[in-house]
Amino acid sequence: MTDEHPVPPPPSDGTEAELPADGAPPDLDLMDRTGRDDTEAFRLLVERHQQPLLNFFTRLGASTLCEDLAQETFVRLWKYRKKYRPSAKFTTFLYTLARHAWQDACRRQARFASFQERYARETASITDGGLPALRKDMDVQAALDALSPKHREVLVLAVYQGLRYEEIAQVLSIPVGTVKSRVFNALSTLQRMFQDEDYSR
Repeated sequence: MTDEHPVPPPPSDGTEAELPADGAPPDLDLMDRTGRDDTEAFRLLVERHQQPLLNFFTRLGASTLCEDLAQETFVRLWKYRKKYRPSAKFTTFLYTLARHAWQDACRRQARFASFQERYARETASITDGGLPALRKDMDVQAALDALSPKHREVLVLAVYQGLRYEEIAQVLSIPVGTVKSRVFNALSTLQRMFQDEDYSR
């Protein structure tokens, strides 16, 4: 993956995970066991490295998403557990996964912001200026999960896949007007979600 976003090196000023206490298994041993589907070893790795990862993402400016990004990093760690080879420090492997998770999140947010701008321009002439901008720090995936399937799919195609309305209409075999209507309703629903103080991101 190319370096689309400058990323600082893993923390090295005391925020990285401390060395295992006497008698505690080192990271490489835990990762070896994790590669053999040892969930207890994986749990120990998560406990040991969760806070350093949170610090890492916070320093990148992702304080509102740091917990989600840390979770995504550990999901990827488990996914690639059988591909890990101890040719470098475990933390090098871990922060590579973390960096990729952060870059993917940046791309998703950039696409969503671009879509919002395009939508605002397209609706300005037929509304009172379009919907107010949604929170920039919104958890896109959690919000999408809360939408109905038909509303979620149009936003996924528009935001994640970058398709135009005409292309979405072809994919879903529906009129372009229906696509626009669903997009409008989906964004209206998202707006209400973030205005609801009980909505949990």
